[in-house]
Amino acid sequence: MEKIVECVPNFSEGRRANVVDEIVQAMALPGVKILDREMDANHHRSVITLAGDPAAVEDAVFRGIATAARLIDLEQHRGEHPRIGATDVVPFVPIRGVTMDDCVAMARRLGERVGRELDIPVYLYERAATRPERRDLAYIRRGEYEELKRTIATDPDREPDFGPRRVGSAGAIAIGARPFLIAYNVNLATSDVHIARDIARVVRERGGGLPAVKALGFELKDRGIVQVSMNLTDFHTTGIWQAFNAVQSEAARRGVAVLESEIVGLVPLEALTQLAVQVLKLSALSVNQVVEMKLFGEGARE
Repeated sequence: MEKIVECVPNFSEGRRANVVDEIVQAMALPGVKILDREMDANHHRSVITLAGDPAAVEDAVFRGIATAARLIDLEQHRGEHPRIGATDVVPFVPIRGVTMDDCVAMARRLGERVGRELDIPVYLYERAATRPERRDLAYIRRGEYEELKRTIATDPDREPDFGPRRVGSAGAIAIGARPFLIAYNVNLATSDVHIARDIARVVRERGGGLPAVKALGFELKDRGIVQVSMNLTDFHTTGIWQAFNAVQSEAARRGVAVLESEIVGLVPLEALTQLAVQVLKLSALSVNQVVEMKLFGEGARE
């Protein structure tokens, strides 16, 4: 396949496996490979990773959005993770033979189609944004579905890029284009969610912390612990090891231990070799030193 684009749609359903099954099945088209599927009951959210031919991926995601709109009711949805829609966010990521400009065009084309055919408000974000402030997903999602429902018809700042100035039970969608993002969480040995939120405020870029890091604090009620949930938007700027160390240091200052950490979805091999270099103090490590890359990898690079 000469051209490959990745898409990582996030759906506001993390508890009903049959609903997620139907959404995934709707996106399983020729030319598209479903790479990963993550469900989280506390966040009440699913993250699906697919990749393939750009036109096929674009059509697959539209089908996923339409299915989610039919099966998910935001009026009934409650979870830890911020959300504005049944399909909450749809980012396109260039992988091979595809530019960021190509992904921006895909985001805008899909957004127009969703607004026109599904009657769902669409906000373009990140590299596809039509307003500078909308590059930031948190800005679009402020107040979540409930606030958007109340203000979309009257607040000029809430006017969508495509679709109606009203929200139904499927809510609205943010569609965009961005580089590869690593979703990385650190779980803490405490039930005090204020500690997680405080640490998130300290480590995220917006609070003066780590560059290229977005962070929120959540409660994992079923486990009796809390989580610092991070998006590493440029792992070359701030990688997994730096993010882990920052959270662990702030937790220790508050007398709290780190239980574990987790990666949600997929991660580039380059980010893992970077991690090995930093943790093991290797002078150099290339992905081409990974035996599977030599045997099976396409376009292995330094």
